[in-house]
Amino acid sequence: MTARILVVDDIPANVKLLEVRLLAEYFEVLTASNGADAIETCENGKVDVVLLDVMMPDMDGFEVCKRLKSDPATSHIPVVMITALDQVSDRVRGLEAGADDFLTKPVNDLQLMTRVKSLVRLKSLTDELRLRASTTRNIGIEELLSRTFTAEDATPKVLLIDERQPSFERIQKMLRDSADLDIATDPHAGFFQAAEAPYECVMISTAFADFDPLRLCSQLRSLDRTRFLPIILLAEEGEEGRIIRGLELGINDYLMRPIDQQELLARLRTQVRRKRYNDQLRASVTQTIEMAVTDGLTGLHNRRYLDSHLQTLFDRAVARRRPLSVMITDLDRFKTINDAHGHDGGDDVLREFARRLRKNVRGIDLACRFGGEEFVVVMPDTDGAVAEKVAERIRAEIAQMPFAIGHEGKTTEVTVSVGVSSVLKGADTVAALMKRADLALYEAKSAGRNRVVAKAA
Repeated sequence: MTARILVVDDIPANVKLLEVRLLAEYFEVLTASNGADAIETCENGKVDVVLLDVMMPDMDGFEVCKRLKSDPATSHIPVVMITALDQVSDRVRGLEAGADDFLTKPVNDLQLMTRVKSLVRLKSLTDELRLRASTTRNIGIEELLSRTFTAEDATPKVLLIDERQPSFERIQKMLRDSADLDIATDPHAGFFQAAEAPYECVMISTAFADFDPLRLCSQLRSLDRTRFLPIILLAEEGEEGRIIRGLELGINDYLMRPIDQQELLARLRTQVRRKRYNDQLRASVTQTIEMAVTDGLTGLHNRRYLDSHLQTLFDRAVARRRPLSVMITDLDRFKTINDAHGHDGGDDVLREFARRLRKNVRGIDLACRFGGEEFVVVMPDTDGAVAEKVAERIRAEIAQMPFAIGHEGKTTEVTVSVGVSSVLKGADTVAALMKRADLALYEAKSAGRNRVVAKAA
């Protein structure tokens, strides 16, 4: 597992000790001796996890953590706070400052490595989402990457899978005011329950009499619906080997019994906060990309999408030696519609035209708003003769039924001119195909409008 770990501590001996341990696990290690340098390194370099000492001069670890988590550019970097303070209240304070974990000095090697590896894995998920976003920066994704996602205040829905009644009743009491908790006492039923309901975290006890809890963790990680669902393992003292194996299988965190209520709440909040961040990021990427390739007025794909996808359809048609046709449509005298009914009336006409266009083409056809009142339809597996018939059907439907304007019952007559072209055998290009369709459209306009012209070559 390759990752870049930033170690922040004002005592060189502490830095060296952590550096040696991390290098032995083949991590790349960066170091900083104060909070300001740590923040600068995170802002300027690719850091996967920060190991942050709490007790430092000028700016303590709590303040450094708050600043990192409040900056959209660094808020996604996991922070593990390390300190000699061993009170539960200190651990909780660190987690509430935004830290993803908290370790007490002297740091146990098992805890250090398992926590780091788990957080590296989570960071890679966030990085994957951000990378997808960055590759589409030309469609306005930079705004998304700089956005600060705020965790919702909604009570998290949590599933506890534990067959021991005293145990689950104790946890139920701890989470009474902080989570909407469901309990499954049978691990098989718990698996299906986790897959079917919108849980934000699942906690799994290791104390089953006749079932391996790690099998359940593995099953949850193998299912698409629960692949990114946070898992917290509730383990017993002496189960270090099981915890290591669980982290290798993809659990997100663990708690050792006896469980402290404040630490349970803090770790649960951490997992829910990270899940909500990634869920919002994933949804925003999808929405932003969809908006970037969709015409907001008509709901059809826009020219940006056409420019990128037409080449793919063209190359596939040529490779398979299959026909492909294109039609370009233009609403006749659209300016007079805008002049007579205003731009709102013109928008009504464009929306209705898009609806009729979509109704008359197949699902495999690509219908796009090319710009203004021009629309393009790409028809795979369609030769010129069939494409011309489709274009004529569309032209006739547009001309036959007036278009409604506004909500007052007004209507207007609309006609459309259409140019059609098809891929030629032999040498041909997308640019030439579109040029022929555009020339055919020009001929339709010049010949009196409200007609279809097909251009063979």
